[in-house]
Amino acid sequence: MNFIDLNLNNPLINALNDLGLTQPTTIQERAFPVIMSGRDMVGIAQTGTGKTIAYLLPCLRQWKFTKEKHPQILIVVPTRELVVQVVEQVEKLTTYMNVRVVGVYGGVNMIRQTPLVVAGVDVLVATPGRLLDLTLNGSLKLKSVKRFIIDEVDEMLNLGFRPQLIRVIDLLPVKRQNLMFSATISEELKDLVHDFFVEPLEIEAAPTGTPLENIKQIGFKVPNFFTKVNLLKYLMLNNIEFSKVLVFTSTKKLADALYEEIAPEFIDQIGLIHSNKSQNNRFEALRNFKEGNDRMLIATDIVARGLDISDVSHVVNFDVPEVAENYMHRIGRTGRADKNGVSITFITKADAEYRTNIELLMNRKIPIVKMPEEVEVSGVLTEDELPKLKMKNALTSIPKKEEGGAAFHEKKDKNKKVNMKVRRAESMKIKYGKPKTRGQKYKN
Repeated sequence: MNFIDLNLNNPLINALNDLGLTQPTTIQERAFPVIMSGRDMVGIAQTGTGKTIAYLLPCLRQWKFTKEKHPQILIVVPTRELVVQVVEQVEKLTTYMNVRVVGVYGGVNMIRQTPLVVAGVDVLVATPGRLLDLTLNGSLKLKSVKRFIIDEVDEMLNLGFRPQLIRVIDLLPVKRQNLMFSATISEELKDLVHDFFVEPLEIEAAPTGTPLENIKQIGFKVPNFFTKVNLLKYLMLNNIEFSKVLVFTSTKKLADALYEEIAPEFIDQIGLIHSNKSQNNRFEALRNFKEGNDRMLIATDIVARGLDISDVSHVVNFDVPEVAENYMHRIGRTGRADKNGVSITFITKADAEYRTNIELLMNRKIPIVKMPEEVEVSGVLTEDELPKLKMKNALTSIPKKEEGGAAFHEKKDKNKKVNMKVRRAESMKIKYGKPKTRGQKYKN
């Protein structure tokens, strides 16, 4: 099937031709008629299968020009980088259309984004927090939204955006089409769909654990951090084909440590991106890597979700992710658009359980390759790798308190406090020796 068979209009066909796209992917082909019908839908497809175009094409096909300044299409995504990417994709697809698209996200002053929204927008791409900010301060009205799309919803729930999502949904008009796209489906996601979607149709283009066939997977058994650094340096220095390498770490601390160790060897060839970096640094690092100015980008899993970076030659898992699905998101950054890619994973003894979970998810083994003899095996361990000393509980039982005698002596009678109040009748008896009465009263 070609895109022409999907009954697209000429502006969209021309834009797709400019992008060199002629055939839809599985998720794009299956989602198009469902979205065109106006029915709510949940699309499940692994990363790299073209989910963004899958919902943009039918939504833009049904878009109609209006003089209203309020958005007709609302797209909510989890990260700032993904906002920028979706906006770029909309701009490419609407080259021959008069569509106004705006992206808003946190981390920058809202004063810069407010005028863009107030001036008028047809397609709004936003992170949940900033979307609520603009709506609650009156700059943005959601009364005209006809299609509401949540992209990478599983990651959004993992990041704790469920309360914000619910508040956004409460502000939307009742009559609308709901679309949700995700790489995995969890119980929390099912609950969200049950509460707010109307008889949605679920489309699964490729199960989460299905590895892309054009990605070659390789594993190296490596003992520690510094040996991993030596191996990564060796691969980069001795293999010209390592031209655009995306290196993943599970933590920001590990990403910083790796950058400090390897940057002196590759001056002006390496970028670093994680959530502690400023917005400008993140965008700059991503731009340099996309444009080929940097040969390597070290990143946490924030980049593994949704971002479309073309022509990534190799993905290096510097450590094995604890969540098996994250492994699939990572390696999905290479081998995109039917091109071949390579995924390399450094595996330590501590990663045995994580590796097993990944292989169970994929239903295949990660092939293990012997580490090159030229790579120096370091005996130095980081603080996190040092064995933890388990101290024996040396607490002794507290001896029982000896039973002693009374803690005080009985007071003498003269020192005891007693109630000294004496009734009048008794005091009269003491005084006169007999009860004193007033005598009989006689009547005359």
